[in-house]
Amino acid sequence: MLAENLLKLHASPPVGMSPRELVWTKNKARLYRYAAPGGIRHKTPLLFVYALINKPYILDLTPGNSLIESLAAAGYDVFLLDWGIPGEEDAGLGFENYVLEYLPRAARQVLEKSGSDRFSLFGYCMGGTICAMYAATHPGPELANLVLLTSPIDFSEAGLYSAWLDPAHFDVERVARTLKLVPPEMLDLGAKLLKPLQNYVGPYVRLLEKIEDAEFVKGWQVMHHWVNDGVPFPGEAYRQWVRHFYQENRLIRGELELRGVPVRLGNIRCSVLNVYAELDHIVPPAMALPLLDRVGSTDKTLLPINAGHVGVVAGRTAHRQFIPKLEAWLRIRSQG
Repeated sequence: MLAENLLKLHASPPVGMSPRELVWTKNKARLYRYAAPGGIRHKTPLLFVYALINKPYILDLTPGNSLIESLAAAGYDVFLLDWGIPGEEDAGLGFENYVLEYLPRAARQVLEKSGSDRFSLFGYCMGGTICAMYAATHPGPELANLVLLTSPIDFSEAGLYSAWLDPAHFDVERVARTLKLVPPEMLDLGAKLLKPLQNYVGPYVRLLEKIEDAEFVKGWQVMHHWVNDGVPFPGEAYRQWVRHFYQENRLIRGELELRGVPVRLGNIRCSVLNVYAELDHIVPPAMALPLLDRVGSTDKTLLPINAGHVGVVAGRTAHRQFIPKLEAWLRIRSQG
């Protein structure tokens, strides 16, 4: 068993296996629609949006450990916007492209394909920040519900990132201009250095402790694969992310504009579920909590989950705590 499990570690694990169809493309972006095995029972479709870094199959990791699978099985019409892998020709893409072009067009496709006049929007991590910007700039009746999961909104207390990205010694303009595409290895290094012992040593210690447990090894392999399967960050979007968000905190201050369009969180009036992970060191709770004080919604809910940044969406805690509460919140807001 030990030898067999060690051999499995070198194989690429199957991920993102829920049945789906490609329904729309724009440049590298892909919009997928997932099959609801028991049929669609909720009228309001659900659009998932993930960050521009890493790949979105963390939302559909493996059978039995998949947020998308769980919601599709519950009868939701589920869509996922996959940003794809940018090439050097995409280095000039910024958040104005994603918020004002890509996401609105994907949303129109969701409404058209589902036959609904309203949809729910779910953003995870930076994807939630993007969704918040979309909701703030597109406050029409089409957006029924907004769910943000561990999404940074207030960057005034960003932990070590605040020190590392201080403009006094970090020249983001030069970095973006030089690299054009910021490599995933650089981004991953920053995330792991937040807790180096836990991130570099801890996973392997745990693996050695459980090496004869086939199920644990399988789960470890899948998560290890995802963590190391990063995506380059387009230089312009990276420049904006560091300058406008981490260094200048424009979103929460009401100073952010995209192509001259003001991004005001107070314009968000749909139902909002703001989920934060109490043990999150990537997006500490202080970065996510201020959202509900700024939105104009009357139906707004704060949901803490006792998990880390990834554990909140994948693993036992996700399936015991987060997913049932998310489904219950969506069910009464999804028009039957």
